[in-house]
Amino acid sequence: MSNISRERIIETAANLSNKAGLENLSLKMIAEELKIKSPSLYNHVSSLDDIKKQLMLYGWKQIETLTIEAAVGVTGYEALKNMCYAFYDYAINNKGIFTAMLWYNKYESIEKENATRKLFEMIFKVMKTVNISDENINHIIRTLRSFLEGFSLLVNNNAFGNPVSIKESFDLSLEIIINGIKTLEGTE
Repeated sequence: MSNISRERIIETAANLSNKAGLENLSLKMIAEELKIKSPSLYNHVSSLDDIKKQLMLYGWKQIETLTIEAAVGVTGYEALKNMCYAFYDYAINNKGIFTAMLWYNKYESIEKENATRKLFEMIFKVMKTVNISDENINHIIRTLRSFLEGFSLLVNNNAFGNPVSIKESFDLSLEIIINGIKTLEGTE
């Protein structure tokens, strides 16, 4: 049992959930991948639900880092657009982790709030540069989250059967949202 840690277990679970799907993830599967017996996992995690909760936090921290990096060097709507593309790319390239992230509610615990604190702060800063009120920024965050999570979920489940380009649909949808946000500039 060399180098088994909570972090290694979560990373292994993340890789397996991306390959096999979160719904197929099991303690046995994780243990086999780590070449240990399942009961040994309990030295580091309390249950499969604990692992899934940690996967949710792991995913949100990764998305937070990627979206903030995407906004470096640009401002305003360009920063917001880059952040949205970073989120979308992560979500469709990490289907298992993203599935674990879907039911995130930052108000459930300090741990969950801390997982996305910098992300929400960055969105606030970006929106403030284009003169959007705090109340409207909160509405915008809900709109963006609904769009990004919903669109990604549909892509990940092959729910767009129409042959029209999914990328073009995403681009157009994001442009529509940004144009809508622009109407809120300077409003209270």
